Amino acid sequence: MTNTVKEFTDKALDNHNGLLHLAPCWVPRAFCIPGRRLKLHPDDLYALGTKRGGIDERWFSSTCPADNGPGTPPDEGLSYAVDGEEKCLLKDIVEQEGASILGKEVMEKWGGLKIFSKFFDNMDALPHHIHLRQEHAEKVGMEGKPESYYFPPQVNFAENNFPYTFFGLEPGTTKEQVRKCLIDFEKGDNKITNLSKAYRLETGTGWLLPPGILHAPGSLCSFEVQWASDVYGMFQSVTANKPVDRSLLTKDVPEKQKDDLDYIMDIIDWELNVLPNFKEKFYLEPIEIGDTKGKGYVEKWIIYGKINDMEMFSSKELTVYPGGQAFIKDSGAYGIIAIQGHGTINGIDIETPAMIRFGDITRDEFFVPFDTAGAGVTVVNKGHEPLVILKSFGPDCNPDMPDGKNRRKVNHGASKL
Repeated sequence: MTNTVKEFTDKALDNHNGLLHLAPCWVPRAFCIPGRRLKLHPDDLYALGTKRGGIDERWFSSTCPADNGPGTPPDEGLSYAVDGEEKCLLKDIVEQEGASILGKEVMEKWGGLKIFSKFFDNMDALPHHIHLRQEHAEKVGMEGKPESYYFPPQVNFAENNFPYTFFGLEPGTTKEQVRKCLIDFEKGDNKITNLSKAYRLETGTGWLLPPGILHAPGSLCSFEVQWASDVYGMFQSVTANKPVDRSLLTKDVPEKQKDDLDYIMDIIDWELNVLPNFKEKFYLEPIEIGDTKGKGYVEKWIIYGKINDMEMFSSKELTVYPGGQAFIKDSGAYGIIAIQGHGTINGIDIETPAMIRFGDITRDEFFVPFDTAGAGVTVVNKGHEPLVILKSFGPDCNPDMPDGKNRRKVNHGASKL
């Protein structure tokens, strides 16, 4: 048995040719109904008990604890690296070995792994809710939360009950109208989505979402790359005929402001919510990286674009075709999840499971440290279908990420963020 985090890390990296093998990290939500597309065995959807809620999220490469209220274990939402019978929190590895795992410059600037990714899989739409900007999040000891979405076809064989997402507020909406919805929160359906607009979700596309924007995610299973902060406020009082407790509206509001509607209204970034060209601004379509025609693989940007003029996070989709292989170098550390096929990465088996029991250790998730990413990894498809891998990066990892000009070419006139 290893005795220290460094000993575990060195041994795990050596045994996996420069990679960290990660165990599945399941997260329940009491206000959600599982969408049944995470490949979790049907008998395990409520493995943590009905009081904790159904499991409708799987988090990847996470050093961010889930904020699920009373009864939440301290390691819920945290990824474990595994090596044989041993395991170690990725959070501990990053805290103690961050310079080698994330790179010295990223560690010095950001102090850790500032993002995580996840599958979010719900049967219905979520309530119209908001993630806090930094100025409000820091008042409750948290960080603001920008996020992004991509809808992989491989996990969306069913659309479930409402494949539409409400984003923002219709141009012309007044603050008085939204305030009235908050006043009516405990009177039944406050009908706040009457003030918003729903967009039909399409597999193979995505969205970028700064904090402070109201949104009610639809029922497609989403791959989300987001800032490592679990802050939110539910602004809708009834969703899918289920009431939302008002405590979820004020979950991340300071105690003295929980009944202060002026404070709660100020959480909304009004300018972004009422943009007349909201889709043009935040909708994403994949962009192919380089010319790989005839090389046996293709890589695409699927999440990109700056928030507040900063590169907060990004994501790529790598597809290696049957019989093909890819040697890929990246300028930053990243987490990966395989969503189709099987093969090897740096000679280590990687495969997409058909079904997972709660507590099983799969071989579909890894973390690629800074040095390994820079040296390059070799991905080989050993199956008869494409091997598809999603890669998620934190800040300051991809200086070549597409800018406004690239987005305009792909997104039919989209403007720079």
